[in-house]
Amino acid sequence: MTNNDSLRRLRYALNINDETVAEIMALTGRTTTSEEVVNWLKREDEPGYSPLSDPDLCRFLDGLIIKKRGPHPSGKIPEPLEFVSNNEILKKLRIALELKEDGMLSVFNKADFKVTSAELGSFFRKEGHRNYRKVPEQVLRKFIHGLSV
Repeated sequence: MTNNDSLRRLRYALNINDETVAEIMALTGRTTTSEEVVNWLKREDEPGYSPLSDPDLCRFLDGLIIKKRGPHPSGKIPEPLEFVSNNEILKKLRIALELKEDGMLSVFNKADFKVTSAELGSFFRKEGHRNYRKVPEQVLRKFIHGLSV
């Protein structure tokens, strides 16, 4: 799943429009036009398609956290990551939506997808930890789908 696919699915799942996507990104200090958002949401074979970079997807997710939970108490806006993994996307969505384990499992259940508590915990471990596990695309896709149900 590309970054563009992720943004497209999140936009649908969270029921937000192009202007709101641009406003969310602006919360991280990145000025974004509605035209840019429209081009990110196009399919790869459509004219005007523009790939969404990892740092820009990270800015969107960080902006979503700021919009849903408010700014960090220190007032600092996090620097975007150069590479955003599926684990990082899932983690940022969990933070933005203020979901605990039960809430996460409930979202997966809405998508008719079974994830155990141990498996869910392994997705949030630090890379290198013996119980760390990468989030497969299907898991991220099902989680986003569960948000929209």
